Amino acid sequence: MKPENEKHLKQLIDIVNHRVQGIEYVAQVDQDRAYGGIIRSAKGKMVEDLCKELVRVAWNELDGTSDRLSFSSTKVDIPLRKEYISKIKSKEIKEWITNNYSDFVFKAHVDNHTMIDDKFVLGIECKAFTENAMFKRILVDFAMLKTAYPNLKCGLLQLESQLGGDYSEIDKAIIYGSHSSHTLMSYFDIDLHIMTLIKGERKVDEPIHKAEFFKPLTYEAVIKCIEHIKSLLEEYK
Repeated sequence: MKPENEKHLKQLIDIVNHRVQGIEYVAQVDQDRAYGGIIRSAKGKMVEDLCKELVRVAWNELDGTSDRLSFSSTKVDIPLRKEYISKIKSKEIKEWITNNYSDFVFKAHVDNHTMIDDKFVLGIECKAFTENAMFKRILVDFAMLKTAYPNLKCGLLQLESQLGGDYSEIDKAIIYGSHSSHTLMSYFDIDLHIMTLIKGERKVDEPIHKAEFFKPLTYEAVIKCIEHIKSLLEEYK
C-alpha cells in the first residue's frame, strides 16, 4: 500500500466509525423525519461515499491516473424486449406498445457506476446490509444492465451481511457464501463479487449504530476489499 493511500484509508476508517456512532444522535434529535428513515439513509449514503474512495484508492494502487477514472450518475435506458410483444394476447395493447415502442424503457442503475476512459466497466451496489429479498433485486438490476453492457463487472459492497452462510466471516481466505444466495445466483448469468466490510452477521435487534452493539470498521477489512476491487480493475490499468 502506498504511504499516501495508507494514511488516507486510516482517515476514512476513522470517519466511518465516527459517522456510524453519530447516527443514533442525529436520528434522535431530528424531529422532521422518521427515525428508521434517517438510519437507513445515513448508513446507505455512508457506504456509497466509502465505495467511491475505495475505488479511487484501488485505481491509484494500480498506478491508474485520476483523469481516466470517473463516476457516472446517468441511468441506463433498457428497451422493452421485442419478443415480449408477440406474447401479448390483447390486440389493442399489442398495437399500443408497437406504435409507441421507443417510449418503453426502464432506467436501470446501481449505486456506483465506475467509468474508465468514460466506459462503464464496473457497477457496485452499496448496502448498509443485504438480505436475500434485496439480493434478488440486485441481481435483476445487474441482469438488465448487462443487456446493455455485456462485459460489465458487478459488485456488492455491504457494510454488514444478512445473507446467511459465511459472508460475514470476512477474515476467511475463502468465503463459500450461503445456500440461498448461491441458489438465487444460479438463475442469473451474473458473476457477482460480494464484499463485506464488518465482521459478524447483522442482527436486527443489535444495530451497530447503538453504542452497546457498535462494531468498528477495520483497516484489514478495508484492505481486503481494495484488493478485490483492484482485481476487477486490473485489466484496465
